[in-house]
Amino acid sequence: MNMPRSGYLCKTASSQQKWIMDKSKINTSLPRIDGDSVKVTAPATIANLVCGFDVLGMAINDPYDEIEMRLNNENSDIRIVHTDDFNLSNDPAKNVIGAALKAMQEEGGVACGFDVTVKKNIKPGSGLGSSAASSAGAVVAANQLLNNRFSNEDLVRFAMHGEKLASGVKHADNIAPCIYGGITLIRSIHPLDIVQLSFPPLFVAVVHPQIEVKTSDARQILRKEVQLKDAIRQWGNIAGLVAGFIKQDYALIGRSLEDVIIEPVRSILIPGFYELKQRAKEAGALGGGISGSGPSIFMLCETEKIAKDVEKEMQLTFDQIGVDYKTYVSTVKQ
Repeated sequence: MNMPRSGYLCKTASSQQKWIMDKSKINTSLPRIDGDSVKVTAPATIANLVCGFDVLGMAINDPYDEIEMRLNNENSDIRIVHTDDFNLSNDPAKNVIGAALKAMQEEGGVACGFDVTVKKNIKPGSGLGSSAASSAGAVVAANQLLNNRFSNEDLVRFAMHGEKLASGVKHADNIAPCIYGGITLIRSIHPLDIVQLSFPPLFVAVVHPQIEVKTSDARQILRKEVQLKDAIRQWGNIAGLVAGFIKQDYALIGRSLEDVIIEPVRSILIPGFYELKQRAKEAGALGGGISGSGPSIFMLCETEKIAKDVEKEMQLTFDQIGVDYKTYVSTVKQ
């Protein structure tokens, strides 16, 4: 059976069957009340893809968060337990999972509560969509327990409440690829309009320097106005990148991975950024830049070998400047 791309592989405790969450399984049946649990893996995401600030995003296979959830049919309480070492609040009012599930309850007419156990492997403040993985993973898991009554678009809308708690802004460039998989274009937030893009085989090299850049802080330093000439150049790059993905034109993708508005400002928060970018391109990367608000940096590559060569350059760069790091070589999460 052919299914649409999706960012989640789910397994219920009752059936032990693995399957992909997709809109073809959406229905309006009543929620199950047999106490089944569901487990989801929520992928890391790369927002912006250099030139597409708040409108482009990509899901990758590694790293990912793990979420287990049970329905609570006694009341509407949301109970959250973290099994990781990131010291995130378990208070649903202060946790993006709580914000996303509360939106589902209030906007979707869900009366039951949820018991959530989370193991985060995506470090908060990494620029790899940590808050989006928690928010999106929670609503996808809940939707499975509710017999898929909500569409993927509904889930994005609910999960955006988690992003607002984390960054102060409802943005979907991490949430959408986390739920849909692959590469997504957010044409509009109001009304929500998500476009899944086709793309050629791509490998992604990522380095996460072990410093924290809060999304809210990274947004505050951005310019409120841009020159028209910069906007025109940026629009051309966004259009070129989307066309490059659809046409499977690697050269066009590489030429379009340029940001003249956001990167010049945010790059000052990341030591060694421009040196790493140059070394990565010399190693064969198509191009890349800051992942989301940073500090992680990503590079798109045509082959796994090139991606591994780029990973070595990433490691050498941060070894030389004395900053701890983690690196990943991944493919796009379908």
